[in-house]
Amino acid sequence: MGLLEGKKLLITGVLMESSIAFSVARLAQEQGAEVVLSSFGRQFKLTQAIGRRLPKPAPVVQLDVTDDDDLAALADRVGEHVDSLDGVLHSIGFAPQSVMGGNFLTGQWPDVATALEVSAFSLKSLAVAAKPLLGAGSSIVGLTFDAQFAWPVYDWMGVAKAAFESTARYLARDLGPDGIRVNLVSAGPLRTTAAKSIPGFEAMEGGWPTRAPLGWDVNDAEPTARTIAALLSDWMPATTGEIVHVDGGVHAMGL
Repeated sequence: MGLLEGKKLLITGVLMESSIAFSVARLAQEQGAEVVLSSFGRQFKLTQAIGRRLPKPAPVVQLDVTDDDDLAALADRVGEHVDSLDGVLHSIGFAPQSVMGGNFLTGQWPDVATALEVSAFSLKSLAVAAKPLLGAGSSIVGLTFDAQFAWPVYDWMGVAKAAFESTARYLARDLGPDGIRVNLVSAGPLRTTAAKSIPGFEAMEGGWPTRAPLGWDVNDAEPTARTIAALLSDWMPATTGEIVHVDGGVHAMGL
């Protein structure tokens, strides 16, 4: 019997096979879960194609987390494929390049606002939209990049991640009485599609594999996917508002 046997999961952010979300979707299916994907716009057909590369083809529902109509329709759209949800993976983030890559001081509010809405506020938006399908014992998991530090080139996306982490704590507070857990996974740098969009991303990788006590492979999303699967399972029933680091141990090391 798999770790996620019988679970019904909504997974956002599947764009390529290198996506962390793809690794989660694949592992979830292997562990017995039924998976529904979400996508929008020009990415929709790409997600459909990548979804067919999973062990079992997964349906894809329309969801732009900045669109009120999409959010209002999410429960009905997911409900066409499953009658309820046991878990949701938030793997969504975007910031215009004008507010990353060394442009912190020159970042303008409209672009910063976009980063905050898509990368932080969307966690609340997604949680509220999915809530009608979630019940006691369900789990929401999001992906962050340790926001307690100022990272090279990350700039306003780093600020957005700090807001994202705070949002998760408040969601854990407000959804806890309904038995819904909210946790984050802080992964080390991985060469995903999202990472490639960050100008100068190589600077964030800088020396990570040698600084990590356990080592770190920037091309291997499996350790991150396994941790997310554990948080989506029934094996951590009293854990909420937590940030679990999957970074080889770098977060605990000094210079």
